[in-house]
Amino acid sequence: GDEVIEAHARRSSESLPRRNSESVAPPRRNSLGDANFSMHSIKEVPEKKQKKPRRRSFMGIMKKSQTQSQLDDDTFDEFGASEDVRDDSDNDERPMSLDDKVRKKEMRKGMDLATTLERIEKNFVITDPRLPDNPIIFASDSFLELTEYSREEILGRNCRFLQGPETDPATVKKIREAIDNQTEVTVQLINYTKSGKKFWNVFHLQPMRDHKGEVQYFIGVQLDGSQHIEPLQNSIPEVAAKESEKLVKETAVNVDEAARELPDANMKPEDLWMNHSKVVHPKPHRKDSPPWIAIQKILDSGEQIGLKHFKPIKPLGSGDTGSVHLVQLCGTDQYFAMKAMDKNIMLNRNKVHRACAEREILDMLDHPFLPALYASFQTKTHVCLITDYYPGGELFLLLDSQPTKVLKEDSVRFYVAEVVVALEYLHCQGIIYRDLKPENVLLQSNGHVTLTDFDLSCLTSCKPQLLLPTINEKKRHHKRQHDPIFMAEPMRASNSFVGTEEYIAPEIITGAGHSSAVDWWALGILIYEMLYGYTPFRGKTRQKTFANILHKDLKFPGSIPASLQAKQLMYRLLHRDPKNRLGSLEGANEIKRHPFFRGVNWALVRCMNPPKLDSPLFGTTEAEKGAKLVDPEMQDLQTNIF
Repeated sequence: GDEVIEAHARRSSESLPRRNSESVAPPRRNSLGDANFSMHSIKEVPEKKQKKPRRRSFMGIMKKSQTQSQLDDDTFDEFGASEDVRDDSDNDERPMSLDDKVRKKEMRKGMDLATTLERIEKNFVITDPRLPDNPIIFASDSFLELTEYSREEILGRNCRFLQGPETDPATVKKIREAIDNQTEVTVQLINYTKSGKKFWNVFHLQPMRDHKGEVQYFIGVQLDGSQHIEPLQNSIPEVAAKESEKLVKETAVNVDEAARELPDANMKPEDLWMNHSKVVHPKPHRKDSPPWIAIQKILDSGEQIGLKHFKPIKPLGSGDTGSVHLVQLCGTDQYFAMKAMDKNIMLNRNKVHRACAEREILDMLDHPFLPALYASFQTKTHVCLITDYYPGGELFLLLDSQPTKVLKEDSVRFYVAEVVVALEYLHCQGIIYRDLKPENVLLQSNGHVTLTDFDLSCLTSCKPQLLLPTINEKKRHHKRQHDPIFMAEPMRASNSFVGTEEYIAPEIITGAGHSSAVDWWALGILIYEMLYGYTPFRGKTRQKTFANILHKDLKFPGSIPASLQAKQLMYRLLHRDPKNRLGSLEGANEIKRHPFFRGVNWALVRCMNPPKLDSPLFGTTEAEKGAKLVDPEMQDLQTNIF
């Protein structure tokens, strides 16, 4: 029922308003969720369903004008080179102090506030023909406004409650026949709101089929055509009717695509997780690594990897759908990270498609700056993913361990260059990452980075292409100008409301549809936070943060030195119009060519020496000690989980 349409916030942890200079470790901003989740037993009885947070509305801030409030981009050359980048040396305001602990906790969580389905502002319902009487399982906000019913009043009911005295039985019969025959139909009929108000409904019914051609759901789209009615004919004129029919059919197509996020109605509950039981095969660049050799030895013996093969060492984090644990492969010296997710919670919160997408994405990766998937399996109550363990911890903790709570520009350049290369690979695979932030950038034992946590990522298609630059007659003798540019960016746009509050791009907030350009926006925020110790648009409330993202000028504090090239790069990445954002035209190549990265040998990035830090990566810092502290409820892993 209504869990499908409830929006909610996920993955939280403690956050600081600004990294202060005291040598006190911050509360860890766990990137998995704000619920203090303790897995009492992966094998035992499923936990009780948790209550879902109420849906939050952010559309109020959308009514402001959405004009570009940053500097006019015409003052920049192709790299944003300008003498007039905003520098607030004389007005070096710090972000407001945040004393509310609840607010601190919510600021850095990754949000899944609205699925693509919830962002479609049209009148429609989705019904489930597998259930008795084909009940409504999803109703859009616009449908509720049109009919005057509350969501609780209609979920689980058949649509016939809209019928009344003047509803034509013959038209209703056409709809029933279409349902019985599993075909689509478009009709006009008189329906009634809850208060008894009559309206002419242009109604389109369309079956939604799975890959086998079997009907999963029915989509019913309504359009109020009352304003077009001709009193004498008591019907909608032909021209208006055709236009209305076109609109409802287009809406049905959009709903059909978005509804793919719902669990498959033709699947049994246990079948939803069958992909997690598939054997994982090593990728070309990893197959000879010690972890894979150890895993392969078990597979070669004919056994299927499962929970019994791992010994728990310590919990690494907890979230609202599960936990992450450091585990050791029994009988070996190989350590892994195990992510265990509760099946019931994910089903109740409509997270099945997220978990399945994460598993699919991880199984695609074969890159030095991205994790490898070694195994996935399920128990009666949980699904588990086995991936690389990164002892360096989060980039967030590394930042906080520094005396000034920020990194020097050379260090920022090193880490950001590797993030760019990782994002370029993801985009080439058709993956929009959508949750870049310091908590999700982990550090390997060799000091290089890895992007983790793909449960908010979007898997689309990608069409690699070679872009041939236009030849400038004046510079025809420059050979480099004629080199083709390889570009591979995800093709399809998404409309889900996901990400982390301070890192969300403007187009996600406005619901305009977003592509991989949201990752380049987040890269700009990441650079800003690494250089200055806080993000540029944070507000006292979530609504204020979103309003700042949409309207506030980008300012650079004068108290912390940063090069003109760094400011130019951030400015170009934080362009509110994704079409004009650096990286949107030619992908990662545009970013790589920026003067900020001058001197970086992109072909040999993985061979670069990690920077020397004021506080070393593996030092005994307060932040590292803080990172080792675990939730008391999770201490007894051996007993509670395994």
